[in-house]
Amino acid sequence: MTTDVAMDQPGEGRLAHAPSDHPPIPRAKVGVVLANLGTPDNTDYWSMRRYLNEFLSDKRVVDYANWKWQPLLQLIILTKRPFSSGQAYKSIWNTEKDESPLLTITRAQTEKMTERLKALYGDDVEVDFCMRYGNPSTESVLTRMKEKGCERIVFFPLYPQYGSPTTATANDQAFRTLMKMKWQPYIRTVPAYYEHPAYTQALANSVQEAYDSLEGRPSKLVASYHGVPERYLLEGDPYHCQCQKTTRLLREKLGFSKEEVDTAFQSQFGPEKWVGPQTVNHVAELAKQGHKHIAVMSPAFSSDCVETLEEIQEEIHDSFMEAGGETFTYIPCLNDRDDHIDALLQVVNNELSGWLPRS
Repeated sequence: MTTDVAMDQPGEGRLAHAPSDHPPIPRAKVGVVLANLGTPDNTDYWSMRRYLNEFLSDKRVVDYANWKWQPLLQLIILTKRPFSSGQAYKSIWNTEKDESPLLTITRAQTEKMTERLKALYGDDVEVDFCMRYGNPSTESVLTRMKEKGCERIVFFPLYPQYGSPTTATANDQAFRTLMKMKWQPYIRTVPAYYEHPAYTQALANSVQEAYDSLEGRPSKLVASYHGVPERYLLEGDPYHCQCQKTTRLLREKLGFSKEEVDTAFQSQFGPEKWVGPQTVNHVAELAKQGHKHIAVMSPAFSSDCVETLEEIQEEIHDSFMEAGGETFTYIPCLNDRDDHIDALLQVVNNELSGWLPRS
């Protein structure tokens, strides 16, 4: 049991009518957990291998049969990829805090969310964050929440668009943790928020601020989302459609024409056909068409991470420049911007409805 938890003793609070020998129990609270994808503990081979093994063994991410996938993963992929992935992480690593940027940013988001929720609800709410892969693990955080007296928990996967390999697997892991508990907390999972007006406005603000800081206006804005196999779309995953709608809502909020904004998808791997166009190829094609100055953003990520800081700003940037482009502007994810946190707060407050009275 966590030692700094406020407890109800026999004769007080919820134990007002309990016998004197009743064990103390934590005072009831509501928890809010922000869930992100994950991060390796370090950039060395074994840290990367542990992280990649957990990630790539998830059936929501790679759904091939174990007999087919695991020998390939364990004997080939995980003997090589930890080195290349480790180098990618090393190039963006927060050396001051010795952690990945995703961990730094998610902690900052949680701190700001805590401040706002405490102002509304006082000590009746606990806020924390977890990772689907790596640390802090979903199980450790939900267990700690339970020990602090959180009998109701809002579990918030930080993915604006619903995807089976993102939102669903985060929820899966939360439910696996509940399966181990004798006394489960009530739990609400937060749905996709890609069309929430405050989220769209925050995206638009980030684009407008970036454009205002430039000497020349980009001729094309590319909204680059993490890709998925086309098969997922055909099997009913709404992610691709929600990405397309995110781009449309953003374009309409900005007042841009259809010709000024494109949707593309990055991070493809494996032999299957994925949804497209592929960002790395699309930006090269734009350069060949005469677009010398483009801007790229990634609305599928709530925090900058290896896919944005390394893949977009290095691989995708280089593809554009080598094809004849001249100016490549990356617009950061919303991260811990105040308008982003305010948007997330509106989403959380909606899910807290009926659970907490405001102070």
